[in-house]
Amino acid sequence: MATESTPARSGRTRAPQPRGGPGRAPGERTPRLRSGLSYTLLGPAFVAAVAYVDPGNFATNIQAGATFGPLLLWVLVTANVVAMLLQYLSAKLGVATGMSLPELCRGRYRTPVVFGLWMQAEAVVVMTDLAEVVGGAVALHLLAGLPLWLGGVVVGVVSLGLMPMRGRGRRRFEVLMAAGLACLLALFLGQVLGTGGSLSGTAEGLTPRLAGSESLVLAGGIVGATVMPHVIYLHSALTSDRYSLSLPTASDAPLRRRLLRHVRTDVLIAMGLAGAVNVILLVSAATLFHPGTPGAATSLTAAHDAYGHLVGPLAALAFALALLVSGLAGTSVGMYAGEVVMGGFLGRRIPVLLRRLVTMTPAIVVLAAGSSPTHSLVLSQIILSFGIPFALIPLVLLTRDRALMGGWVNRRLTTCGAWLVSAVVITLNVTLLVNLFSG
Repeated sequence: MATESTPARSGRTRAPQPRGGPGRAPGERTPRLRSGLSYTLLGPAFVAAVAYVDPGNFATNIQAGATFGPLLLWVLVTANVVAMLLQYLSAKLGVATGMSLPELCRGRYRTPVVFGLWMQAEAVVVMTDLAEVVGGAVALHLLAGLPLWLGGVVVGVVSLGLMPMRGRGRRRFEVLMAAGLACLLALFLGQVLGTGGSLSGTAEGLTPRLAGSESLVLAGGIVGATVMPHVIYLHSALTSDRYSLSLPTASDAPLRRRLLRHVRTDVLIAMGLAGAVNVILLVSAATLFHPGTPGAATSLTAAHDAYGHLVGPLAALAFALALLVSGLAGTSVGMYAGEVVMGGFLGRRIPVLLRRLVTMTPAIVVLAAGSSPTHSLVLSQIILSFGIPFALIPLVLLTRDRALMGGWVNRRLTTCGAWLVSAVVITLNVTLLVNLFSG
């Protein structure tokens, strides 16, 4: 196996022992990897997966289903598979190095590059928070009639209580996010099963095809809302804290394979649940709203009203509750990612309350100004698309580096697949931007 080396320009060496958690003495080895469902099923990937069912996904999936029926289902399924690959690579990077993606970038790149990466990553976090707070505010308006700006304040304050504390609080946070995913799946599963739609018609959406430039733009929007750069940064940090092990010799290969199986299982189950929620959203919109209710695609409020009119008040209530859960969970994950971004790229932290105030201010301004919440959601996804290449390219470069990854390095086929995925995602997002800015 290739010898390990220090990341260039970092001035730091890779520790011979794993990075310990709070209260662990330096050089103390991480405890033996535990087995069992409680450890395998509820892990870091569930925190990352929450970002894949945020209000931005609600808006794009409902618009796709209401406008084109199941036509773009294949885009959604493909995007979820891509997300699984990227989250696996991010998780593996944290396991292999004991460091997060932002930390490794700080150690390997020049200061101006690192500062630029940090600035765009912070912009991504702010735009993510805008989508979550706006979505949660819309949900509170639908449920309780709160003014949108007040609903945004409530979402921001409540999200502070969901933030993980150091140490064991992170584990509770993972369990909470897993419960949130299960709640979203349950709320929509019963709803879509009661629509009476044609399964054969839905299956036709798995055939790759488009219907003009508008569907191409919406396909790019689905990918942009699915491949979330902030959780690529976050997932590497979560696994570096949880799984970090020292594997200096070839005799540890069986343990490495076992650990990789745990990581893959975690990613497959968590991202599979997130993908199921998104598929249900698109399929229910396609079954109910296309082509007889085109107005449902115009806003989340219109979709809520359409669910109530076509299915019943319980369906509308389930939609609003799911949107609220999505916004609250998503903004908590965004705050967590913001800490990882600043701590990794700059080696600094700011108080949580100050970060909460800074990141939620744009959302409150948008809501107080009377701007269209749905338009703001779409705009946030456009801006997010700019950040995707800045996370994907370093991720692939690092995970293919044998000197850094050692026995955890990507296989050649994995690297080729990751480069192909990166090229497709970037092309789709560039197409989205070109079409939107060209009118």
